[in-house]
Amino acid sequence: MIVAFSVAPSGAPASGEAPSDDSVHDAVAAAVKVVRESGLPNRTSSMFTEIEGDWDAVMDVVKLATEAVGAYGSRVSLVLKADIRPGFTGELTGKLDRLDQAIRNL
Repeated sequence: MIVAFSVAPSGAPASGEAPSDDSVHDAVAAAVKVVRESGLPNRTSSMFTEIEGDWDAVMDVVKLATEAVGAYGSRVSLVLKADIRPGFTGELTGKLDRLDQAIRNL
């Protein structure tokens, strides 16, 4: 499966005030670090992080990334989209390869 997700904190964290610039880059960095250290295939864009693996492994990483963001606010917003296709691997890049081929064939 491939999951695209985005997490963001809101509210003041239990340990003090929220950043004054309203930026969430430190919280996002904490989440992306969890994803990258998972060893699962992944990619991060300006809006989402994509991760590929089996259901349990992917959801465990999403949970850990969400918990990492929780240190930066009193609540966490999670947006998640999943492409569940049993028996397929390498789709993080495979889907893009097929799209590029379709574009070349137009």
